[in-house]
Amino acid sequence: MSAPEALLAFILLASLLLQAALPSRRLVVVTTGAALAALASALLGTATAPQLLADVPWDVIVILVSLGLLTQLFVESRVFGVLAVWATRWSQAQPRRVLVLFAVGMYVVSGLVNNLTALLLVLPILLILFKLLGVRQRYVSWTLALVLVACNLGGAATPIGDFPAILLLGRGAMSFEMYLVRALPTTLVALIVLLVLVMMGVRPERQLQQHPISARLTLATMGALYRNVRVEKGKLLPAAGWLGVMLIAWVVVPLESGVTADLVAWLGAAGALVMVGTLGERIIRAHVDVEATFFLLSLFVMVGAVKRSGLFTHVASWLQGLPIPPLAQLCVFLVAAGLLTGLFSAGPSMAALLEVAERLAVQHPPEAVYVGLALSVCAGSSLFLTAATAGPLAQALTERADLRDPDGAVIRFGFLEFLPAGLMSFCVIQCVALAWGTWASL
Repeated sequence: MSAPEALLAFILLASLLLQAALPSRRLVVVTTGAALAALASALLGTATAPQLLADVPWDVIVILVSLGLLTQLFVESRVFGVLAVWATRWSQAQPRRVLVLFAVGMYVVSGLVNNLTALLLVLPILLILFKLLGVRQRYVSWTLALVLVACNLGGAATPIGDFPAILLLGRGAMSFEMYLVRALPTTLVALIVLLVLVMMGVRPERQLQQHPISARLTLATMGALYRNVRVEKGKLLPAAGWLGVMLIAWVVVPLESGVTADLVAWLGAAGALVMVGTLGERIIRAHVDVEATFFLLSLFVMVGAVKRSGLFTHVASWLQGLPIPPLAQLCVFLVAAGLLTGLFSAGPSMAALLEVAERLAVQHPPEAVYVGLALSVCAGSSLFLTAATAGPLAQALTERADLRDPDGAVIRFGFLEFLPAGLMSFCVIQCVALAWGTWASL
């Protein structure tokens, strides 16, 4: 490893570790890391600051910002709150049904919109339901963990669900349709396996005392609390309509036309915001996710600096040179991707690992490498509460809810409470990723 490779790799790894350990200061950490990476690249002669900025995948940032604005329009329509209330009614206040319905619901929603925003609106309703049901620690831990994992799987199921998939779409590594028809079934299989294992093996609801009268009271209370919640169709229809147009365009419009994925997202978000009048202007002014945009910009600068040093090329060459069959090399890469994501979180891991994946995709079928990588990143983001995008949010909301079991003991949801479900989820999703990579390579 040359001096530039070692120094730039150290800056990247140190920044990723610090931002994971200090989430409240992650913007300062990654900004400083990007500045140091640009300075080191300039002094070592591997790249100038303008070159690093030119390497930033701005199309990915455009897609993320556009989808974020469209998600906010869904939020304004109150559709997430109404869906959560419907799920409560359909569950009939039965703990087993609550777990399944909310997990499946968040899987579906996370494939289309920002799962962090959706969870912010759905989780308070679920926490109120917990209070009315008289739940215990074990049930809360497994239910919230499964909801978070379902969010991760839903985000990996479609090319617009989460950052790793959006990165593949924006960089043209896979087309929208090619990714969707491969990732959607595999993530659905992983979700079904997890739900079966939890419902048949873990059975987190078995300690709860269920009474028909209590269930009816719970439903009546929830109905009274949310009786005035209605979907605002004037906001929902433009958002849903333009999202449908975007999905169709991503499938049918060829890349050769020049109408790229980022342009489709840009036009779709603009069309929806224009249709809602002054609300569109307020959404743009107040809800552009500057934090996420700046974080990704800094991350891309650091990754670009390491890429220009040649380290990723050497890592891919080392991996391909291992004295094991090519399929085993792919499996090693996928497992390493899952473990690294557990430490560094999905966004940073995907941005760096994709550089190695591009080299492996020359030797293996691209769908085996890229979809396997997306699933492995999903497995890693489900391993620890800190690796999940919405993990800290779920922890904070649960603490504010001040949940207590029937004996008066405080119910918590932190790192240790999430860990059993996280370990199971990691193993299941990682096995699905390996099975997919093996099958697609044959």
